[in-house]
Amino acid sequence: MFDLVVQGGAVPTFLIEAIVAATGAQAVQPRPPRVVRFSQARREPAFAPVAAQLEAEGLDWAFVPAGKGLEDYGLIAFDMDSTLITIECIDELADFAGKKAEVSAITAAAMRGDIDYQESLKRRVGVLAGLDARVLARVFAERLKLSPGARELIEAAKAAGLRTALLSGGFTYFTERLRIELGLDFATSNELEIQGGKLTGRVIGQVVDAQAKAQHLARLREQFGLSREQVIAVGDGANDLRMMGESGLSVAYHAKPATREKAAVAINFGGLDSILNFFA
Repeated sequence: MFDLVVQGGAVPTFLIEAIVAATGAQAVQPRPPRVVRFSQARREPAFAPVAAQLEAEGLDWAFVPAGKGLEDYGLIAFDMDSTLITIECIDELADFAGKKAEVSAITAAAMRGDIDYQESLKRRVGVLAGLDARVLARVFAERLKLSPGARELIEAAKAAGLRTALLSGGFTYFTERLRIELGLDFATSNELEIQGGKLTGRVIGQVVDAQAKAQHLARLREQFGLSREQVIAVGDGANDLRMMGESGLSVAYHAKPATREKAAVAINFGGLDSILNFFA
């Protein structure tokens, strides 16, 4: 049995009536602020035009298991760039090399799934060759911002007993600092090679790509003795789909269309703390 959660603003009466008619929901439970939960809702073809109306109103919606609390999960895993944080770190590094537009275009294509991730990473990192490594600190201090609600979600997850992981195709300089700042249990990403104080345009060791992220999540799940249904994975791009497939609750956050279509639920308008409203 599922509930339908609608959030992000006031839900017009005509839409409440349309939702009940389309889903057969048995009860409507307003939950301030700006959340309405429709109990015992069925996702039927009749809901499709209602979903379009909700999105036109700037409202997020999700069919979620009824009666399931956050404490029923044991692990939450995040992508980093454009998910846990608002930027793509490699694009900002490229800005210091005067190549942001070029690298951003490759990043966008990779996140859509149009380019193989390892190939896209090689091309983008290559642009950084010769860049002073001190720009890493500048990107972290001046440009890196947590996504809205990220800290609140992580604190709530930890309070509910969940382990926390950051699985990123980005770079260790940023993931390690975020792991420490946020008190995350685990982080993995790619390591940029630095020689003589400058980036070489290469990464060290095995590339953390979509398959590696999925493998890390499966390993953590096994390490903590969890079932797939006890795992939440949050991402935005095509390279997150395999990781999300290793979870019981996959969340597409402000994601590319292909990622939204394959995720269990999507947040298109709200912050990461909107995820907390999925739970009873």
